[in-house]
Amino acid sequence: MGTAAVTRGEQDVGVSGRPAGWWRRKSTPAKVEAYTRWSFHLFGLVEVAAFGLPAFGQVGAGYGGWLTALVVAHAALATVTASRALDWTRGRREQPVRLLWTLGVVTFAFAVGALVLKKYGPESDGAETAVGMVFAGVLASGAGSMALGVRNRRRVLALVAGFAFGAGAVSFPLGMPGLAALANGIVALVGAGFYAFTSVFSVWLLNAVYELDEARETRARLAVAEERLRFGRDLHDVLGRNLSVISLKSELAVQLAQRGRAEAVEQMIEVQRIAQESQREVRDVVRGYREADLEVELAGAQGVLTAAGIDCTVSGSAGGLPADVQSALGWVVREATTNVLRHGDAGRCAVGLRVWEGSVVLTVENDGVAGPGGSGGVAGPGESGGVVRPGESGGAVRPGESGGAVRPGESGGVVRSGGSGGSGLAGLRERLAAVDGTLEAGPVGADGFKLVAEIPLPVASGVAS
Repeated sequence: MGTAAVTRGEQDVGVSGRPAGWWRRKSTPAKVEAYTRWSFHLFGLVEVAAFGLPAFGQVGAGYGGWLTALVVAHAALATVTASRALDWTRGRREQPVRLLWTLGVVTFAFAVGALVLKKYGPESDGAETAVGMVFAGVLASGAGSMALGVRNRRRVLALVAGFAFGAGAVSFPLGMPGLAALANGIVALVGAGFYAFTSVFSVWLLNAVYELDEARETRARLAVAEERLRFGRDLHDVLGRNLSVISLKSELAVQLAQRGRAEAVEQMIEVQRIAQESQREVRDVVRGYREADLEVELAGAQGVLTAAGIDCTVSGSAGGLPADVQSALGWVVREATTNVLRHGDAGRCAVGLRVWEGSVVLTVENDGVAGPGGSGGVAGPGESGGVVRPGESGGAVRPGESGGAVRPGESGGVVRSGGSGGSGLAGLRERLAAVDGTLEAGPVGADGFKLVAEIPLPVASGVAS
C-alpha cells in the first residue's frame, strides 16, 4: 500500500508540468468550474478588445485614450468581481457585497461618462460609434459580473431593469431626444440582460454538475452500506438463534452442575454441538460472500455502474460454466467494477463474456482513464498490466479489501509497477492461477482501458464454443 502511494506521487510529479496532465487529473466538476471561471476571465479581455481598442483607433489618442482606459479599468474590476462571486457560489468565501456595489456604481458612472463624451466630445461618425460601443459594453459586462454574485433571480431581473431604466433616464438631462434615450435604454436592457442570463445559467450549470457528482458518490456509498447490511443480516440470522440457545443451555448446565445432576454433561454436549454447527454456518455465509457468483456479479456490475451514471452494457451468459470458473471470473467482474467507480471518470463501460476455442473470455473495457500515469480504469496505465500468467506471485484478496466495497473519493491505482502484492490485479492473478487462467490489462486508445481474463475450460465441461 505504501509502495503504491509512493509510486502514485512519483507519477503525479512526473506529469505535473504538463498542462494536459493537469487537466486530466481534474474531476468533471473541477473541469466545469475551471472552464466557467476562465470564460468569465476571457470576457474581460473581450471587453477590452471589442470596445476599448476600437475606440482608441476611431477617436484618436485624446478621447480615445480616455475611453480605452475607462474600459480597461472596468474590465479588470468586473473580472475580479466575477472571480470572487464564483468563490462565493462554491461556498469558499463570503458574498462580496461591497465589491458588487462598487462595480455597480463604477459601471453606471462609466456609462454616464461615455454618454457625456458622446454629447460633448468630437463630432464624427466614428466617435459616436465608438462611444456607443463603450456604453453598451460597460453596461453588459457590469450587469453580467454582478449577476454572478446574486442568488435571487428577481434581484437579477431588478438589476437588469435598473441599468436599462437608468441608461434611458440619464439621457434626458444631457439633452438627448426621446428616441435616442429610448434607444439607450433598449441597448442597455438587451446587452445587460443577455450577459446576466449567461451568468445565471453558468452558475446553475456549475452547481448542477457538483450536485450530480455528490449524488453519484452517495449512490456508491449506499451500495456499500446495503452490502454491509445484507452481510450483517445473514450473520444475525445464523448466529442470533444459536447464541440464544447456547446461552440458555449454558445457564441450565450451570444450575444442574450446582445441584450435582448428571444431566449437566448432556446439556454441555448439546452446547458443544450447537457451537460447532454455528461455526459451520458462519463458514458457509463467509464462503458464499467470498465465492462470487458470475451471473450475480454481472447483473450487479450493470446495476451499480448504471446507478453511478455510467453507460454499462453486459453481453454473454455464464450458464453451464464450472463453479470454480464462475467464482474466479466473478471476482474479476467485482474488482473491475470497483475500480471503474473509484478511479478515472468513466462515461461508458462494456462487459463481455464469451466461450471461444475451448476457453471462456471475459473482457471489461471502459473510457475516462486519467491519462498516462493516472489511474482511470480497471488498473491505470503503468500499473501491473500486461499478461499475467499462472503461477506468478501475488497476494490473496481478503474480505474488506478492494473487490467488495466501493469507497468513493479514494485515489490510487490497483497495483503499481514495482509494488509487491496487493488486493487488485495481484489478487486476481492468484485466483486465476488456481484455474490456469491468464489476465491481460492495458490502455486502449486515447483514454480507454481494457482488461481481458481467459480461462481454459475442461474438455468434459459440455459448454458450447
